[in-house]
Amino acid sequence: MENQKQSADVPKWSALLVEAINKPGLIMEAYSAFHNYSIGNQLLALVQCHLRGLQAGPINTFPKWQALGRVVKRGERALTLCMPITRKQREEESEEEHTFTSFAYKPRWFVLSQTVGEEVEPATVPEWDAEQALAALSIERVAFDKTDGNCQGFARKRQIAINPVAQLPYKTLFHELAHVILGHTTEADFADTETTPRNLREVEAEAVALLCCESLSLEGADYCRGYIQNWLYQGAGFDADAIPEKSAQKILRAADQILRAGRSTTERSAQYAN
Repeated sequence: MENQKQSADVPKWSALLVEAINKPGLIMEAYSAFHNYSIGNQLLALVQCHLRGLQAGPINTFPKWQALGRVVKRGERALTLCMPITRKQREEESEEEHTFTSFAYKPRWFVLSQTVGEEVEPATVPEWDAEQALAALSIERVAFDKTDGNCQGFARKRQIAINPVAQLPYKTLFHELAHVILGHTTEADFADTETTPRNLREVEAEAVALLCCESLSLEGADYCRGYIQNWLYQGAGFDADAIPEKSAQKILRAADQILRAGRSTTERSAQYAN
């Protein structure tokens, strides 16, 4: 999500994430309507729908709606999403070409309620498989060998372990996967207890768990939300109204990776990844 060109009327990723944390059901609604897009774009599209009084639903560009036999209503304004732009750059000294990707905000998408025409098949939310996700992410599940009874799970390098009697096994799974994907385990091992230290790494992992649990309607989102809200409002020196923008980008990207990794091959790629 680096090198983004963001207009003044588009909220920051940190603002979108904090709104999702504070509004139960927002993440699930966004995922149900826009799961083919990255989580960041799901939230971005849903917030715009809410602000304009539009019904959330399938979303496409003007040409794609035409191809489906539907026409955008006169006077409708396009929704803005963040999209990747791939460019080539030639090095002056070696004259070698390098490809790089930047991101820009473009108003090109319309939701179903902004169009008229032929009926559209209702979208189905893809199923998610934990073992498939582990394989796709090259993360190994190992035996739980901690003696601390309060320890719910741990992550080390590219391995995770979940306590067989963990209170919220999916929440713990997503939390530990997040530690690996966010790069936390390159520096140390992480063992998560019921009294997890309040630091930015733990909040990043817990926010990823929240996004995944609520997107998939799995138990644990309320616990995640309570912990993160407590940190936001009583955190150690951070703005009480927002998660740091860099962390928000990392959180959204990691959750998107986990969710896509657990889908079938045909459903795995989001149309625009942040």
